Amino acid sequence: MPDSTDEAERSRADKIALRSRLLTNRRHLSPVTLGSAASHLQDQVLALVRGEHAAVVAAYVPVGAEPGGPGLIPALAASARVLLPVLLPDGDLDWAAYEGVLTAGPRGLLEPPGARLGVSAISSAGLVLVPALAVDRRGVRMGRGGGSYDRALARIPSSGPLVVALLHDGELLDEVPAEPHDRPVHAAITPNGGLFRVAV
Repeated sequence: MPDSTDEAERSRADKIALRSRLLTNRRHLSPVTLGSAASHLQDQVLALVRGEHAAVVAAYVPVGAEPGGPGLIPALAASARVLLPVLLPDGDLDWAAYEGVLTAGPRGLLEPPGARLGVSAISSAGLVLVPALAVDRRGVRMGRGGGSYDRALARIPSSGPLVVALLHDGELLDEVPAEPHDRPVHAAITPNGGLFRVAV
C-alpha cells in the first residue's frame, strides 16, 4: 500500500512541474492573443455579474499575462462595487474597495489604496473571481503556490457566493494535482470555452 507521505510528495512534485509548464505557456502568449482573450473574458464576466445579480464582486487585478487584462477591473466597476485584495506580510489577503485608483504593492501587484476592510470582507461579495493557472473538472484550482487564495476562500461559507476562476484557453484540465489545503472553485471561464460549472 502506498505511503501517504510518498503520495503527498509526488502530488507536490506534480504540481511544481505543471505550474512551471503553465507559466511557460503564458509567457509565450502574444499581445494579440492576450488582448482577444481579455475581451472575451470581460464580456463573459459582465454577463455573469448580471446573471448572479451581484452588487459586490471580489476580484483581482490581472498583471502580466493573467486572464482578464488591464480592462477587467474598470469594466467590473461600471456594474458592481468591486473589492480587491491587499497582500499582507504573512501572505494572507485583506480587501479594499476599488475607487478608480491602484497603487504598486508587493510582488509586482497592484492594490487599491483605500481603507482596509479586513480579511473576512470577501464573504460579503455576491460573486468571487479568482486568478488561477489551471482548474480541473472537479473544481481543483492551481494558483502560483503562495496559498493566499486558499486562505481567503476558506472564509467563504459553503452557502456563500459563486467562486469562479478566470483562465486562458487550454487551462481547464481533466485533473490538477491536489493537496489537503487546496480550496476548490465552483466554476471557471475560458475565453472561447465559456463558463464551466463544476458538477456537485
